[in-house]
Amino acid sequence: MKHILITGGAGFIGSRLTEVLLQNDNYKVTCIDNFDPFYPRRQKQYNLGLFSPHPHYTFIEGDIRTSADLEKAGKPDTIVHLAAKAGVRPSIADPLLYEDVNVKGTQVLLEFARQNGVEQFVFASSSSVYGVNKQVPWKETEPLMPISPYAATKLSGEMMGHVYSHLYGLRFIALRFFTVYGPGQRPDLAIHKFFRHIAQHTAIPVYGDGSTGRDYTYVDDIVDGIVAAVNYKDSLYEIINIGNHNTISLSGLISAIESTCGKKALIDRQPQQPGDVPLTFADVSKAERLLNYRPSTPLDKGLTAFYDWFKDYYRAG
Repeated sequence: MKHILITGGAGFIGSRLTEVLLQNDNYKVTCIDNFDPFYPRRQKQYNLGLFSPHPHYTFIEGDIRTSADLEKAGKPDTIVHLAAKAGVRPSIADPLLYEDVNVKGTQVLLEFARQNGVEQFVFASSSSVYGVNKQVPWKETEPLMPISPYAATKLSGEMMGHVYSHLYGLRFIALRFFTVYGPGQRPDLAIHKFFRHIAQHTAIPVYGDGSTGRDYTYVDDIVDGIVAAVNYKDSLYEIINIGNHNTISLSGLISAIESTCGKKALIDRQPQQPGDVPLTFADVSKAERLLNYRPSTPLDKGLTAFYDWFKDYYRAG
């Protein structure tokens, strides 16, 4: 039985990954999460309720920057590092905190991996490392021009992973996620926020003219990529895009959400925000080649699944 430590395991992606792994008797899962107040603890506890009684599951309430908390996990075979201070705009307001959690936290975790003989380290990077680049779709070999502290911390994590792979033979796979959405999504992210505003009959803040585009990727497709990376053995260090290879404009997204919930949105136009990039678009050919990754969830199906979760979650109070 492979023992996997998931950091940020009560969060959006981490909880779904845990649920999927526990459906397979080959995995034992330990999660660590500090219930960062960036969004309500209640939502994370709601996530955990899906699998917390499972006999092969252990939860640690702790901080990745604290070695004593990590030691409670024992000696995992693989680490999937999803924990981070999230969000481009908040990182501009508090860059030192983002550096402390995302850079120092990753360093502490890599050192824990080295000391405990961890074989595989899967790191959640971000499409934000590409910055502003009109040459789309983006391949992993593109020049990187991050324009926010958050993006810079993710790039730092990729580079620290290279150091540990080179010096200590730790297999390190960095997955650059592209705009993940689906059931359990954080309340600050666009799709969750837009559904909430429409349900409450309040105006959606739209930054810019609605032409910005994102490669929205359904969480189950992301999880498929993570599981494949957990089992990847062919090289010691890789950076791989995990996206949908399909871009939709902000205006197009709002129209799709209106169709899903059968209601019209009120729009509050705001200036474009610092740190936001105009377009993200993943080339996933490397993921297909190395991980047999093939995203399969169309936007309308993904939005319907999110809306079903959204109604259940808010109905639960």
